[in-house]
Amino acid sequence: MVAATRELPASGYALEVDGRLKAEFATRDGARAGGEELKKRFPMLQISIYDAQTQAREDI
Repeated sequence: MVAATRELPASGYALEVDGRLKAEFATRDGARAGGEELKKRFPMLQISIYDAQTQAREDI
């Protein structure tokens, strides 16, 4: 079974969990809120926010 590969978004923000894109958001605040909620529930996960405009990642 082959997993589908998600492409990096062209705009907005994406939530990256353990190196895999899981969700896309229109705003940075929305992505940060989603990432912080996941980090509270599962502190062992490596979570980062991908900014499509600057093509940079920010760890949470």
